[in-house]
Amino acid sequence: MICFPNAKINLGLHVVSRRTDGYHNIETIFYPIGLRDALEIIPVEKESAGIPEFSGNTHSITTRDNTSSRKYRFFQTGNPIDGDPDNNLVIKALNLITFEKELPEIDIHLLKKIPSGAGLGGGSSDAASTLILLNETFGLGYSNEELILRAARLGADCPFFILNRPAFASGIGDELEPIEIDLSNYTLLLVKPDIMVSTREAYSMINPREPELSLKEIIRKSPETWKELMKNDFEPPVFKKFPEICRIKQQLYEIGAVYASMSGSGSSVFGLFEKAPDWQGKFNDHFVWSDKED
Repeated sequence: MICFPNAKINLGLHVVSRRTDGYHNIETIFYPIGLRDALEIIPVEKESAGIPEFSGNTHSITTRDNTSSRKYRFFQTGNPIDGDPDNNLVIKALNLITFEKELPEIDIHLLKKIPSGAGLGGGSSDAASTLILLNETFGLGYSNEELILRAARLGADCPFFILNRPAFASGIGDELEPIEIDLSNYTLLLVKPDIMVSTREAYSMINPREPELSLKEIIRKSPETWKELMKNDFEPPVFKKFPEICRIKQQLYEIGAVYASMSGSGSSVFGLFEKAPDWQGKFNDHFVWSDKED
């Protein structure tokens, strides 16, 4: 089976307080967008496929009872991903399920289109989609609530991608409250420079504070008013260190955005437009995506 894990943007982001566990309490609004990866999981049928043995780029996962292991092959194409493939969130999601359920030997194919280090949740979306795809492919019987609990063990924003609908997020980003918001009448333009922002470092530059106005109140207002009301607390320190990200936001306003913001801790910036903007030639050195050209 195949699925297409999508990205998200943050509509505002307040870092509210530091927690005793080293994390931070935040409030933000997760909004799904149509920029997608592709993920496919294929059971390996040796006899019918004429494959004499499961060979090649093979890895093993030991099951919970330590009596057997399940093999898989992981193939990743598209945007390169740094680091050990075994640390990919797709494989961590597979490990989590394999510890609980019996699975056959499988091939996993991941095509990366969502930029990494962009504040778009691409890795988290891939992880959540792995849980969903394994559940559906092999009839594992997990409910959405059970998948959400397991997704939370993989990352703070992974639970959002199980239901994949607009949500007000609090806690560390894992406490979700569905909200009604539809931006389909706007053109969304996303720009990601060749800059990697460390989330850990971004948090270290923040002084947490209670927001003057909750995002749940701001989101009820027209996007034309958000420029003055909706803030991302990561922008001031990140813009200071990476002025190019700030310039992208300014350019989006210059070409007609009614609202522009950095997503998450960066480095991507998005703009909302009442009509399709003329952006050609303005972001030539950057990754650019528009929901009206997907």
